[in-house]
Amino acid sequence: MAAETTVSYAAERPKAFVDAVIAIALTLLILPLMESVGDVAAAGENTLSWFEDHRGQLVSFVLSFVLIAMFWMIHHQLFTGVHRVTSPLLWLLGAWMLTIVWLPVATAIAGHMADSDLLARGVYIGSLTCTAILMLVVRLYLRARPELHSIGRADFVAGISLDLSLVFLFLFALLLTIAFEALGYWALVVTVFSGLVQRLLVRALRRSV
Repeated sequence: MAAETTVSYAAERPKAFVDAVIAIALTLLILPLMESVGDVAAAGENTLSWFEDHRGQLVSFVLSFVLIAMFWMIHHQLFTGVHRVTSPLLWLLGAWMLTIVWLPVATAIAGHMADSDLLARGVYIGSLTCTAILMLVVRLYLRARPELHSIGRADFVAGISLDLSLVFLFLFALLLTIAFEALGYWALVVTVFSGLVQRLLVRALRRSV
């Protein structure tokens, strides 16, 4: 009896849907700040007061915008070589998009809560970690299904090492911000070393992937 073949579908519509979800998530980031402008104006305060009162929200907005854009670029680079998708892959993408859509909420929590709120930091950095982990899972699924794509081995090695470097660095940032409360969200600065960590992981993965 022949083995059952998993049904696959053209990848164009899922790619477009992901782009739309990312665009919505990026737009949602700015909404709390737009609402706060009206509140400040109604209270008779000036622009400088708005910048001072919402400094934390502004920082978290810019940070989240950059990170979501980074995740979109990682997805775009991966799916450029993907031509077909399966139902399991769509579910994995759905889970990844869930973490993306959640990030504006995590950003609002980070921007509004006190700097000493460790749970707020855990929610924010933990959310980023989940996004990176799920992208890694998506990439590993595609690696196991070569009929869905035209991605070469070297690209998979580079991509897996990038995903792993982000997971490691987000987890390290989470540990730092818990261990050293004064660091706050500045612990995420460690992600600038993702290129270095990625190169180290590429060397380690070339023999096993």
